[in-house]
Amino acid sequence: MTERIAPTSPPDDPSDGDRLSPARLALARQTWLEIAHLLANLPTSIIGFVYVVTMLATGAGLAVTVVGLPLLAAGLRGSRQLGKVERARARRLLRLRIDEPSPLPVRRTGFFGWLWSSLKDPVGWRAVLYDLIRLPWGVVTFTVTLVSLFVLWPVLPFIARGLTNVDRAMVRGLLSPSDELERRIAELESDRGVVVDTAAADLRRIERDLHDGAQARLVNLAMGLGLAKEKLLEDPDAAASMVDEAHGEVKLALQELRDLARGIHPAVLTDRGLDAALSAIASRCTVPVKVTAELETRPAAAIEGIAYFTVSELLQNVSKHSGARSASVEVWRTDERLLIQVSDDGRGGAGLDGGTGIAGLADRLGAVDGLFVVESPVGGPTVITAELPWRDRQNEPAQ
Repeated sequence: MTERIAPTSPPDDPSDGDRLSPARLALARQTWLEIAHLLANLPTSIIGFVYVVTMLATGAGLAVTVVGLPLLAAGLRGSRQLGKVERARARRLLRLRIDEPSPLPVRRTGFFGWLWSSLKDPVGWRAVLYDLIRLPWGVVTFTVTLVSLFVLWPVLPFIARGLTNVDRAMVRGLLSPSDELERRIAELESDRGVVVDTAAADLRRIERDLHDGAQARLVNLAMGLGLAKEKLLEDPDAAASMVDEAHGEVKLALQELRDLARGIHPAVLTDRGLDAALSAIASRCTVPVKVTAELETRPAAAIEGIAYFTVSELLQNVSKHSGARSASVEVWRTDERLLIQVSDDGRGGAGLDGGTGIAGLADRLGAVDGLFVVESPVGGPTVITAELPWRDRQNEPAQ
């Protein structure tokens, strides 16, 4: 999301200069601001040019080593900051309305994620291009403006207006947030990676649970029934005992399969919705939990599932780590968003780097345009708010 920054005073319309007399235009405050901008072009362009050339030469020259690409990535982030300074200067002196580009997306993907997002940042590369072409332009504008101050004073306001219009075009073309579509595509690509990784991890968990649980039990069941079949004629009593044991194994296998199915998508959620499903989770928590769900309609099944598993994992953390005496779960809808708040009166200190699965929840919600906010000071209480986009169930495609 971009932040619109308004100028500190009402912006002058550059076209107004064409309707003012030369005398009034020369005395206009905007004219002096534009002259100041043109005179400042040279020192700022020298700083930007030297920084960019040094950064590119160092990063590219050391690209064959382990430090080259990180230096280049850090340099591109620095170019972003130079672009921010230039936008501020254009707002202040040129009265140019221009938004700030979106910040780089924050993803918990470690060093290589930071490196890749920095190297492919279009905002940073366009700031590099801006600083490269500004040096010759800065020399021209500084020289023309300085000479005009002493030689061409009567026409200086018109010269300043023409030169600063070129500056405005450069800032709009290279430093404006016209990359929003590119940024959104990059975020969606990153989110897709999170979703794929999460789905792969879930599949591995299901495979492990089946292999270690129900599958092993069913193998033992088949072996037991095979032995009972062999003893059926020679020792009916022993065969009957084996069949009883096999019957018990069947019950256990069915219970494990039910638990596994509930971990994939609980039947109570499908049949009765979030309120009943969250109440079922709360009943299994070791801490008393009050559930409040104020939903007149049901969201899409995918959103319901994400909300369910988010609350499930948060309540598991409450049971295992919080030391709380009570907790609460609130779910409600605001406009086109589904909000979830899980609170407890425990010891606090929870965070995205706490190793309790909270970071994974934040990534999962981010992958569907959700938000995840943790407020957990040491000593408590802990309040975790999750926000998901609302999609109506009736708009889902038929299964």
